[in-house]
Amino acid sequence: QVQLVESGGGLVQAGDSLRLSCAASERTFSTYTMAWFRQAPGKEREFVATIGRNGATTCYTDSVKGRFIISRDNAKSTFLQMNGLKPEDTAVYYCAARFTPFWRGSCYTEASDFGSWGQGTQVTVSS
Repeated sequence: QVQLVESGGGLVQAGDSLRLSCAASERTFSTYTMAWFRQAPGKEREFVATIGRNGATTCYTDSVKGRFIISRDNAKSTFLQMNGLKPEDTAVYYCAARFTPFWRGSCYTEASDFGSWGQGTQVTVSS
């Protein structure tokens, strides 16, 4: 399994921006589909965004479309740029990876689709 380490969380005010980073340990990073999930207190973990192996195919949950941008680079990192943050975005954000050697170009959006997870980074948005 690939090891994932998130960073970039913090306490911000509504309307501010944050950029989360996820560093992967795997040399074959390019064969992994990457995603961000989040979990608010008392709620189930929910899908936020995913990016395919090609770095171009992305999918987002409706509540973050137009505000969040997922991206990845060739240095084994995945990013989540969060703009226009709202109090309801407050959660622990998790990076996830799915080994996808034969990717068909579709988006994976279920937590059960991903086999590797980071430890999470807290994002708190005050009103």
